[in-house]
Amino acid sequence: MKDHDQPGKVALDTHVADLTITPAERDVLRRLGERVMALSTRRVEAEKKTLWMRTNSLQAARPLILCDPEFSWREIIPETELECVNTLARHWERRLRKEIFWGEKMGDDRVVESRFTVGWVYKRTFWGPDTSSLNPQPALKDLNDLSGLQFQVITVDRDATTNLVHLAREVFDRVLPVKLRNQWYWSLGLTRELIKLRGLESFKRDIRENPQGVHNLMAFLRDGTLDLIAFLENAGLYSLNNEGDYIGSGGFGWTGELPANDYQGTARAKDLWALFESQDTKDLAPELFDEFILQYQKPVIARFGLVCYGCCEPMSERWDYLKGIPNIRRVSVSPTCDRAKMAEALQDKYVYSCRPDPSILSAASFDEAAARKDIIDILEKAKGCHLEIIMKDHDTIQQDPARAIAWCKVAKEEIAKLYK
Repeated sequence: MKDHDQPGKVALDTHVADLTITPAERDVLRRLGERVMALSTRRVEAEKKTLWMRTNSLQAARPLILCDPEFSWREIIPETELECVNTLARHWERRLRKEIFWGEKMGDDRVVESRFTVGWVYKRTFWGPDTSSLNPQPALKDLNDLSGLQFQVITVDRDATTNLVHLAREVFDRVLPVKLRNQWYWSLGLTRELIKLRGLESFKRDIRENPQGVHNLMAFLRDGTLDLIAFLENAGLYSLNNEGDYIGSGGFGWTGELPANDYQGTARAKDLWALFESQDTKDLAPELFDEFILQYQKPVIARFGLVCYGCCEPMSERWDYLKGIPNIRRVSVSPTCDRAKMAEALQDKYVYSCRPDPSILSAASFDEAAARKDIIDILEKAKGCHLEIIMKDHDTIQQDPARAIAWCKVAKEEIAKLYK
């Protein structure tokens, strides 16, 4: 699983080295922005928003679907179709074209919003003084020596951010409202950081040969993550994610339960959704997951308002250790899970975030009958749950955008048979 594309995030190293947007590119972006705004005003967008809010609040609603081709978007919107030339303009154009495809063709329940988000411009170190989050090396060679590690540091360029926001507002003046809205991370599960530092095979060996070293490293990562959260809060850098913000490994943040009741305009962790997972340790025995992973995640989980848990790991094997955590709201039910067992566990107390097998869209040919059978299986096994069906995790859809549209159509047809 790769980090999900975060449309509000603009890293200092990538999209803002050159802010050049030519008059012709401005015209392209404005034209596309007008189409997005027109889509966002449709009645169906408000209806979809209400359904997401009901589902996230554990109220009755029909099952919702999202199809996000993720890294296959390049096959839906190839580089050759982009009209803009400069890097930032192409980045923004690609985002707008995704919105338009979702709104005009996809047929899922994603809400097209009347906004254009711009993120903070920043640099971030990776657990050391001289490493970038974009190039997280070197790995930790000696588990008994953590002296070379340091907590992560985020350095924000406020002037560059202001310039970026102003540019976006000039481009989309009277077309789309521009909001400064940033997601600083995809997951706070700690083990992605652990594996980047130590390596998967070394970690498996460490569990057997140096368990105390693993505990020490996990404690360091926990404390460093709590330090990062405190920094983002104190610096006023958090953004609310309670609207059409992509949350975790599936679904959106639409909710009236966040921010917290004492919110005064500056977002804190307790005003936000967050994702926690440990998919990199999916082969770890449940009791070892609890000892070496979950016990270090719990203090971080406690800082947030609502939590999504899980990605590609077999949650059905770990749920007994997770079910007592009070702020978990959305639970990933991946293809590695026992769907019926998870439905029995989650009932109507959580959002059942089901992930179909991505090979349905990435196979050499699209098998509509297999797609339909899979949807029927999900609907039957998750009956009585607050269900969302999230089709994602694709490196390819075989240059065939029509199959994503077809999958959405099949899912909607089967849902309509059960939910009039």
